[in-house]
Amino acid sequence: APGMDKIRPYVAACAAVGYRVTAAGLTQLIQTQEKLADIFGRRRRSVSIGLYRLAPIVFPVSYDLVKPDDVRFAPLGMETVMTLREILMVHPKGVEYGRIVGGHDRLPLLRDAKGQVLSFPPIINSREIGEVRVGDHELFVEVTGTDLSMVALTLNIFAANLADRGAVITPVEIQSPVKTKFGRRWNTPIDFGTPRAIPLTAIESALGEALGGKEVTTALKSYGYEVKSAGKKLAVRLPPYRNDLLHTVDVVEDVAISEGYARFAPVMPSQFTVGSLSRLEQMADRIRHLMVGMEFQEIISNIMGSHQDFCTKMRLDGTEWAKVVEVDNVMSMSYACLRQWITPSLLQVETNSSRAFYPHRMFEVGEAAVPDEAADVGSRTVTMLGAVIGHAGANFSEIHSCLDLLLYYLDRPFTLEPLVHPSFLDGRAGRIVSRGRTIGLLGEVHPEVLEHWQIGVPAVALELEIDRLLDDA
Repeated sequence: APGMDKIRPYVAACAAVGYRVTAAGLTQLIQTQEKLADIFGRRRRSVSIGLYRLAPIVFPVSYDLVKPDDVRFAPLGMETVMTLREILMVHPKGVEYGRIVGGHDRLPLLRDAKGQVLSFPPIINSREIGEVRVGDHELFVEVTGTDLSMVALTLNIFAANLADRGAVITPVEIQSPVKTKFGRRWNTPIDFGTPRAIPLTAIESALGEALGGKEVTTALKSYGYEVKSAGKKLAVRLPPYRNDLLHTVDVVEDVAISEGYARFAPVMPSQFTVGSLSRLEQMADRIRHLMVGMEFQEIISNIMGSHQDFCTKMRLDGTEWAKVVEVDNVMSMSYACLRQWITPSLLQVETNSSRAFYPHRMFEVGEAAVPDEAADVGSRTVTMLGAVIGHAGANFSEIHSCLDLLLYYLDRPFTLEPLVHPSFLDGRAGRIVSRGRTIGLLGEVHPEVLEHWQIGVPAVALELEIDRLLDDA
């Protein structure tokens, strides 16, 4: 339905037949349902699960939006027939979870072909169809949510739970009016298990023992993997209730856990080495001392943040500067990305420092993640220096003089080249070039950026990639 994408756009479902629900089993199913929705589903905000008696349902089941006062049904736990609006105001689950869908003029609803209400997701099931009882042996499961992959994986997990209890799982075809990552029509549960070829030598090298293909295969099969031997490689496939195979080391870890860490005898180091700071850390420490000497205060902020902070507020959306490393299955959109530069973190501190005496001079030496398709994991972790000065008279010359003094003491000649950057004023920004390499940028922060951050004074910023300050040798 139009507008569903802004509320709760995705649904997955299956039928489970052959498991006769016992009192203990019903308690366990409800506990599993609640734990998945609370933890994996972020208290039903991302994912919620509905469990029903299959027999009364007349297919097809529709997932649509309705006006809050147009539909009435008796919610689970009550005998009174209510509208959706009344459920949000009166029912305990409506009061607890109503914030998830509240504020919209239409609300999600699951109904069958006869118009019988299954549930008002993610709030409450109907009492008639959504009350599973001891002795039921035909069940219907649906999952709704805001992320299609999480919705599908949650259904897989719950379906696997029912299958382990002896139920036969029957897929349900999902038809979508819009194209999704699975197309417009697909069956759920979905098999996420794309086969991966893992070199046996990589597993043995990481664990330090020649286990052999047979032993590794046995270890992985005990963890639910499908394994086929192909010479010196193993073709592995995750069980359907998992979707977390990101790297060969994930398979290595499962082998180690399956075998038991006590299986691997510890070996004393054969060489003695003395630890010391790397050249990069030595350079970073030196820069910290120099910045403090220029009356800057050091801050330490989180490398994770939101796309809005790192890009939108910095006027970077739709530009080459907006590439960031994003996190899958985030628990909070406030920590959904890894920063690609440090200036937004400093401006956030400046936003909260308006009552402190001016001028404000702050810096941070920290890590940032730069997308890089050539890198092993698709990004490079770099150590950056970020500095911001904020006061009524802050200008390009002031931050330029700080850069000049810093690189003088680091014995790094540099030149400035004109730079057009969305976060800075045109004509008041520069690219820092040293020994033929771009090592950073500086400039006067654009007024729109200051407005986005609610900063009431001019500000100038400096960014240096410390890795590139090291000698090429």
